Amino acid sequence: MVSFSPTSVATAIVVAKTGILILGGLITLISYRAYRRTGASALQFLAIGFGVVTFGSLLGGVLDQLLHIGLATSVLIESALTLVGFAVIFYSLYAE
Repeated sequence: MVSFSPTSVATAIVVAKTGILILGGLITLISYRAYRRTGASALQFLAIGFGVVTFGSLLGGVLDQLLHIGLATSVLIESALTLVGFAVIFYSLYAE
């Protein structure tokens, strides 16, 4: 069984959350720009959905790493926002 130190796990979480924030932010921005260019409500909901997912990841990391809320609570909040974001993205696939 592989064992990681708490410091290396915390560093890996920060790196992963940073990558999610950058890529999620870019996807949100591109979706929003496409919505502004076309006026298509589906793209608006797509941007909102990715924004919620990205914000959930950021909030989960902040709660765990900076506010020391606890990993389980942070993961629960992040997961709930991911669920909401994916529901909005799912809806965007059917919006006209």
